[in-house]
Amino acid sequence: MSLVSKAVPVLMRGLAGAALAAAALTAVAADGVAQLRAFVDGARSAEGEFEQVVTAQSGRRPQEASGSFAYARPGRFHWIYDRPYRQELVGDGKVLWSWDPDLNQVTVREIGDALGATPAAILFGSGALDDSFELADGGEHDGLAWAEARPKQTESGFESLRIGLADGQLRRMEMRDHFGQTTVIRFTRLRANPALAADRFSFKPPAGADIIGDVPGITR
Repeated sequence: MSLVSKAVPVLMRGLAGAALAAAALTAVAADGVAQLRAFVDGARSAEGEFEQVVTAQSGRRPQEASGSFAYARPGRFHWIYDRPYRQELVGDGKVLWSWDPDLNQVTVREIGDALGATPAAILFGSGALDDSFELADGGEHDGLAWAEARPKQTESGFESLRIGLADGQLRRMEMRDHFGQTTVIRFTRLRANPALAADRFSFKPPAGADIIGDVPGITR
């Protein structure tokens, strides 16, 4: 399921943090599910960069994107696409803002329970993984320990999610949707539990922006 409306279909990765430093020594040998649980429990916030590749079942040329992100649980995030075009997604815990600078267009909607069983929930959700996903060990390959997560909600928008971790840090997400499209997100320069400015997850529509959506309390 995507939080964006253009060519970029899915959000969302992270890392284990300073709070996991002691656990990291044993996490190296742990399976993917154990590392994922440790990451979710320990990294309440994070920031970093990402690279994303979307491959269609039809075999057309993959779509590539990259940018940066920051998040704080639950439900607050700032996701920026720098390439191939600029786009910003800002969640303040209640409302999701999506800004297209080229069009100066802002789409706004309530987040509600939408994160519950989506890939974004691994980063931005409440952390209650077992409420939304069925988890299974995915073995080891590419130098990563993998966890497999299947959504319990049939309307989640995706079929399967694989999360790759190493040394207690979340390094990769691989998502497959109901149309056979695969999205791979790789995380770099990750920092867990950083000091984030109070206004990092607030958004004010630029002057003259066209605002699309109907959220109580949001004025045009």
